[in-house]
Amino acid sequence: MLVIRRRSGESLLIGDDIEVQVLETAGSQVKLGIRAPKTIGVVRKEIKTVGEQNQAASRPIAAPGLEKLLKTFKP
Repeated sequence: MLVIRRRSGESLLIGDDIEVQVLETAGSQVKLGIRAPKTIGVVRKEIKTVGEQNQAASRPIAAPGLEKLLKTFKP
């Protein structure tokens, strides 16, 4: 992990296409501005993590013996 210090108004580049600028700092919070091509998605990590968890939760779970158990209830 690269650790870099930037003051308000300063920026850094990721590759040739992405610029991250520190817009404001207040206490323990930092406001960032991100310029990136529209083809690159920019989302907060917690949003992506919750979305992945929701997708995983919606998948069916394979339960060994479940079909055999269900057949015992069918006439």
